[in-house]
Amino acid sequence: MAGLTGWHLLILIAVVLLLFGAKRLPEMARALGQSARILRRELKDAAATEQTDTPYR
Repeated sequence: MAGLTGWHLLILIAVVLLLFGAKRLPEMARALGQSARILRRELKDAAATEQTDTPYR
């Protein structure tokens, strides 16, 4: 992870908590997870479409 140590991650989490607050954090994490699932599904669908679109030689 680009040289991030435990202390860096701890400071990053503290800054995120200060910026967004503890109440909005679960909501943001849920939205981020949902976005990641959608992106993964779209990439998988695009790869499947690309494989079926290539003509045989």
